Amino acid sequence: MPELPEVERAAKLLREIAKGKKITRVETFEDTIVFSGTTHNEFENEVSGRIVNDAKRYGKIFYLTLSGEGKHPVLHFGMTGMLQVRGREPVYYKEGPKKKGNENQWPPRFVKFVLHLSNDLDHDGGPSDQQANEEITEVAFLDARRLGRIRLCASPLTEPPISELGFDPIYSMPPLEAFSVSVKRRSCPIKALLLDQSFSAGVGNWVADEILYHARVHPEQRCNTLSAEQIQDLHHNTVYVTKTAVDVNADHHLFPENWLFKHRWPSGAPATIKFITVGGRTSAYVVELQALPKRQKEELATELDGEESELTPLEDSGDEGHSYPVPKRPSPRKRRVRTHEGTD
Repeated sequence: MPELPEVERAAKLLREIAKGKKITRVETFEDTIVFSGTTHNEFENEVSGRIVNDAKRYGKIFYLTLSGEGKHPVLHFGMTGMLQVRGREPVYYKEGPKKKGNENQWPPRFVKFVLHLSNDLDHDGGPSDQQANEEITEVAFLDARRLGRIRLCASPLTEPPISELGFDPIYSMPPLEAFSVSVKRRSCPIKALLLDQSFSAGVGNWVADEILYHARVHPEQRCNTLSAEQIQDLHHNTVYVTKTAVDVNADHHLFPENWLFKHRWPSGAPATIKFITVGGRTSAYVVELQALPKRQKEELATELDGEESELTPLEDSGDEGHSYPVPKRPSPRKRRVRTHEGTD
């Protein structure tokens, strides 16, 4: 799933190719699931003829601000959403489709809309003679699994889904004291809290695992058992991981070699990496470095004994801008543990 760094890359791409340009034409394709609270025809009519002033991101949501009166496109990738620019090689995610489609096909498969963008306006606001001869830039929004969302909002930052999100680690990270209070008042596993978009907007599965790895915190450790030092490390690494990934434009080839991301997929890791289900997600952690407190480890062994941890179930929905209540006593489920032994 695209997380904060990948969504920031998408917003950056739109700033590079669309900012200051006019949307001269919009192609839309009917999808009553992905177009949320609007239709593909309404979307086309709303954005056509307007100039792109900027492209911004908050959490896993990104949006365009357009000129003139009207609403603005607010976009969420879901599990498999992506942008593709005509004439450019598509950028796939680390766990993207193994069988890539025909990259020369246009419009591409699974497209929901295509924006046609052009430069230069004459003084009357219409196309200039130069514009007529320019090459039009085309950018498409794709979503194979239809878990993404396309919305129109009059004020993106003050309306759902963004208004329902928690802090953004890049734009609105809270001070350590406020962060600590917010963490310590919870009793759920720390991994489940990090995945909750009403707590930390933009943090997804691999980002949460990376934060926990650098903080040397086990993903199942209860929030209210964390020490002051652990919380300080979590606070620091939440910013460190997201900012480092954003600084290299979410290019995983440029991530530091000591990151868990470089080794969580089979490639000969230098340590024992185990995989467990936490917060409804497959969580990777290093046994030698991320240990549960002895008391909690004993409680898990006694109470769960081969079952999945007591966790917040996070479903793969297209909308992650809301909290997920932690059940007091979930029904027993099989606890899966896989081990990836390193080669030293």
